[in-house]
Amino acid sequence: MSGRKSETKKDIGMAASVSVATQLEPAPRPPSRIWTLAEGRALFELGAFYMSRPLLSYLPRGDGHAVKVLPGFMASNTSTAPMRHLLGRLGYDAHGWDSGRNVRVDNALIARLEAQLERLNDESGRKVSLVGWSLGGVLARELAKLHPDRVRMVISLGSPISDDRNHTNASRLFELLNGKEPEPMRGGRFRGLDEPPPVPTTSILTKTDGIVHWRGSVQKPAPTPSENIEVHASHCGLGVNPSVMIAIADRLAQPEGTWAPFEPPLAAKWMFPKTSLD
Repeated sequence: MSGRKSETKKDIGMAASVSVATQLEPAPRPPSRIWTLAEGRALFELGAFYMSRPLLSYLPRGDGHAVKVLPGFMASNTSTAPMRHLLGRLGYDAHGWDSGRNVRVDNALIARLEAQLERLNDESGRKVSLVGWSLGGVLARELAKLHPDRVRMVISLGSPISDDRNHTNASRLFELLNGKEPEPMRGGRFRGLDEPPPVPTTSILTKTDGIVHWRGSVQKPAPTPSENIEVHASHCGLGVNPSVMIAIADRLAQPEGTWAPFEPPLAAKWMFPKTSLD
């Protein structure tokens, strides 16, 4: 009888611990309005990008494989042009996407993304790396899930990959244009966004993001190689921030089939804070 009582107490204690842990986990929420209002600092990051171009040209060179860059929500290839130009100078076959402005997430968009990926892979005979900014990173991860045999790696920049739209203050506009469930979701796709694709993945995030709360960009441990890289940046500046370029160049330069966690160069360590992402 006493044994049953002790087991009951133990069960109650375990349940209480789980309850406390659940309560301690922060509820999904958009970033602070302070950071949102400060997104204009992206202009300074763009200036820093062009000022540091001579130094960025010394980043690790690529092996010529194709890199497809996907823009963020409401953006087009124009936003990723500086990054793609740099990647081209570093020896990559850099491409924008062929879908205009990133507004509607529907089956037609997914079909175009798949067709372009297949073409780049077939033409080169080599796997393609995907770099996606914000919503573009979500699309890149889902594209890699559909065609892991064609994708080398995925790098996302400030992407809401937590599978909870409450982490972003752009959710209302997104749902206004796409509905609560975009067309691919109604067909059974794009569910479980927090589950990484079966290829190496890197999530680059900033705790001063004014569009997507940084917690919404954190990758959880996974069976496949995955990592989070924290930088000092704004959301709108992630695609041109010099520290992000350092991280992207380092990740892309890894020989195909090999992977190691990111370690910044000694001179650039100050650009990459290592704070807790719990």
